[in-house]
Amino acid sequence: MQTTRRMGPGLRLLLLLIVLVVATAGVLSLFGWGPSPKVDLRAGAPGIGQRTPLSVTVRESARGLAGVRVVLTQNGKDEVLAQESFAPRPLWKVWGERTPERKLDLEVGKKKQTWLANGEAVIRVEAARAGGMLRHPGPVVQELKLPVRVFPPALNLLSTQTYAAQGGSEAVVYHVEPAAVRHGVEAGKYFFPGAPLPGRDGEFFVIFGIPWDMETPDTIKLFAQDALGNEARLGFVERWTPRPVGKADIRLNDPFLQKVVPEIASHRPEVGSTDDLLAAYLKINGDLRRKNDQELLELGAKSRPEFLWNQAFLPFPSGQVMERFAARRTYFYGDKEVDHQTHLGFDLASTQHAPVPAANRGVVMLAGYFGIYGNTVILDHGYGLMSLYAHLSSIDVKEGQTVERGQRVGVSGATGLAGGDHLHFATLIRGLPVTPVEWWDPHWIQDRIARKLGGALPFGRQGGAAPAAPTPAAATAGAPAPAASAAPQ
Repeated sequence: MQTTRRMGPGLRLLLLLIVLVVATAGVLSLFGWGPSPKVDLRAGAPGIGQRTPLSVTVRESARGLAGVRVVLTQNGKDEVLAQESFAPRPLWKVWGERTPERKLDLEVGKKKQTWLANGEAVIRVEAARAGGMLRHPGPVVQELKLPVRVFPPALNLLSTQTYAAQGGSEAVVYHVEPAAVRHGVEAGKYFFPGAPLPGRDGEFFVIFGIPWDMETPDTIKLFAQDALGNEARLGFVERWTPRPVGKADIRLNDPFLQKVVPEIASHRPEVGSTDDLLAAYLKINGDLRRKNDQELLELGAKSRPEFLWNQAFLPFPSGQVMERFAARRTYFYGDKEVDHQTHLGFDLASTQHAPVPAANRGVVMLAGYFGIYGNTVILDHGYGLMSLYAHLSSIDVKEGQTVERGQRVGVSGATGLAGGDHLHFATLIRGLPVTPVEWWDPHWIQDRIARKLGGALPFGRQGGAAPAAPTPAAATAGAPAPAASAAPQ
């Protein structure tokens, strides 16, 4: 006798729910019903300029997307930036393959759409979701209106007689449209930002440096850029003076390596092992030197926007020049050539442990051990102009302190990459070393800087002329006995 097992109420309810779900999904699929796609459209700038990035994200998680179309429109002209179609899920499937989201990274601007003109443009996104057999819903449309500015901000040169010299300094005064968000002077790979000229409304100025290795002035330009990436450049150098670069051979020996390598490594852990003194020295002379160069550029960016000085810069008293600015050095260990570097400062020798005066009024930016330079003081004189005093045996000032012209900042010594007592002195603009000889000369400052800036720089209102600049040791008579030979730095 066969028994029939009846389905329990719980199982019947479960089967009914399954049937209802499948039926509902089938109806939705058949008629293409479902939520509208969500569109997220964003521009990477407040308008369209030379290159403006666009981010487009479209989502529809139920049936999935059927297509996406992005169009740029201005003055009746359309350009399709992107257009894609996606295969919908088969009607008999309630799960499985679909495209629930699509992200597009696009770019618009004058570089790609040369027909763009100043005015307004519209970015339009059309997003369609998958339809059904009986119904195909229209696309969701979202628009973004953006201003278009494809012409660079206007630059007007106001100063004249820009006489640039290789490794030197100069100044320029100019006017730029308010739309510019970044402006100043480009000199090769270096950038010197402009600042409002005190007392002259709407005018800007830059005191800038010329790299020691720049052979022509072709890349020295006034520069302006607006928020949309439009850029203007203007050449302004009227006269160019190349300068010969000196050469020097440096002989390394074991006593020197034993002196400088462990000392520097104890202050800079990145030097690493000193088991091989020559290898460690070459790392210091190369990698650490470049790191110090970068640190100087970073300090230069923090210079105060004010003139902290008003007189010519003081040279090191009775200092004999042991090495001039921008000397290209070849290093030898024994008979082997092991390295090449450029010495970007003046090595000045006087008596051992000679007092070192501040070259001009300024604020102490750094007072401590500074890599290859050993014990170092760096003064900020404002608007990017800085002075550096290196290899000191002791330091007499603290960071943040204001010092006066001629005030003692330390005592000469032989710390860092120095084998004998001397002062390594450098003048820097925004961290770029330039020759200090110009800044020791009050006539040069008056002609090249103060005249252009007018009353904004109260130059020469205190004191008299600066002492004579240092002279080469061979041409100096009656000077105090120099310190031990200034060894490599």
